[in-house]
Amino acid sequence: MESMRDIDRAMEREIAKGSCPLKFVGIEFGDSPYQEIASKEKLLEVLSYLLRTGDYGKFAVNGTGSNVYMNIRGRKPDFQRTYSIFDRNCIFSAISHYGKKIKPDFDGHTYLETVQCFFKLPDGEQEKYRVTYYGQETFVFPMSDKYILGLYTHCISARRAASADMDIPGTGFSEKEQGIVSLAGVRDVLFQCLLFDTVKYGEGVLCADLCTIYCLK
Repeated sequence: MESMRDIDRAMEREIAKGSCPLKFVGIEFGDSPYQEIASKEKLLEVLSYLLRTGDYGKFAVNGTGSNVYMNIRGRKPDFQRTYSIFDRNCIFSAISHYGKKIKPDFDGHTYLETVQCFFKLPDGEQEKYRVTYYGQETFVFPMSDKYILGLYTHCISARRAASADMDIPGTGFSEKEQGIVSLAGVRDVLFQCLLFDTVKYGEGVLCADLCTIYCLK
């Protein structure tokens, strides 16, 4: 497995080739990061929203191609960008099939976690990537697959580190939520994605959501 130093070096090479120099800053859990998924129907609805498919296809925007999605290839998870509704529908089918294997328990044991990931552009660079899409202001970041997967790796590395670094009993989370934060109560990860198409900007940083569906022990 590549070290973070190797990943950072690869990302610097991608910047030299023209990738947007977006830098990872850190993560926050926010006030309400957890949502229980209490039925199979709700699970499919959440997957449809995150993947911008079905009734939620209208949420697909110009930046959706920058989202990073978990897919299942063989028996192992893989992480990738998508370039069309066809790609996202294929992931929806793969994750739905994967769910049949790991059998999520909808009696209080399946949760969606949304963690805020913060990024920063060099001073004076923000306006270069701000666009208006169908009347709405958003950001588009030209990044190679290798660069954006490097950002995703930073996000999940920070999420894992948070399980050891946080004062979890002092967070105000319920006992079950504390088990998710620490990852001690997690049995499987059903799905994960990093959403750049709903990025928010404020106070000099950009915020994107890292969303994970956990199956608990």
